[in-house]
Amino acid sequence: QVQVVESGGGLVQAGGSLRLSCAASGRTFSSYVMGWFRQPPGKVREFVAGITWSAGDNTYYADSVKGRFTISRDNAKNTVYLQMNSLKPEDTAVYYCAADRYGRLPAFNMGNYDYWGQGTQVTVSS
Repeated sequence: QVQVVESGGGLVQAGGSLRLSCAASGRTFSSYVMGWFRQPPGKVREFVAGITWSAGDNTYYADSVKGRFTISRDNAKNTVYLQMNSLKPEDTAVYYCAADRYGRLPAFNMGNYDYWGQGTQVTVSS
């Protein structure tokens, strides 16, 4: 069983930055994909960013966050990060981290992910 725990959410003004962290515990798989998703108030959950654990460290982003958000990972700590810069009010959402133990692509496919965190709130004020 893989446990996924997010941290780092909070309140920030538009234009500011936040860094989310996601720690995965339990069994680890060298080839699994990690993803960040978000659910804005009253809307469906959507893909934000994804990253593979294998060599090459491929990353994937939603168009709405490209150039502003960066996903990265620290294999030694089994941790994935989401650096969010130039935040906008429309980035307000509950952010979820997820793990796909089979390393399937595309990373934006929510159905690929086996384990989900509890979510962390990000609020961007205008």
